[in-house]
Amino acid sequence: MKLNILKSKIHTVKVTEANVTYNGSITVDVDLLEAAGIKKYEQVFLNNASTGSRIMTYVIPGKRGSGEVCMNGGAALHAKVGDTIHILAFLYMTEEEADHYQPTVVFTKGENEIDKIEKYQY
Repeated sequence: MKLNILKSKIHTVKVTEANVTYNGSITVDVDLLEAAGIKKYEQVFLNNASTGSRIMTYVIPGKRGSGEVCMNGGAALHAKVGDTIHILAFLYMTEEEADHYQPTVVFTKGENEIDKIEKYQY
């Protein structure tokens, strides 16, 4: 049996742009993606801490060092500029693998700059 386990989380980033005319997804500064181990076009879940909205979409890498977090297409209807969101990626693994797995969490500060990277330790 495989379980769907949290792979990584980009915790508390601010939406910098919302572009409803784009064909869907979220564009994220590639520095944030690499720190979290999230690949381009990977499925992610977005939790909007400002509104409670939760959606699923995929990632497009943004300009390195830009701090950009742009909601695109339909996703732009779920968060506006300035909203705080969390970006979560999941993966499938066996129960045995899950017993020892520690998800990566990327914390940010300021203009979506990386503050620290930790592993969940429960």
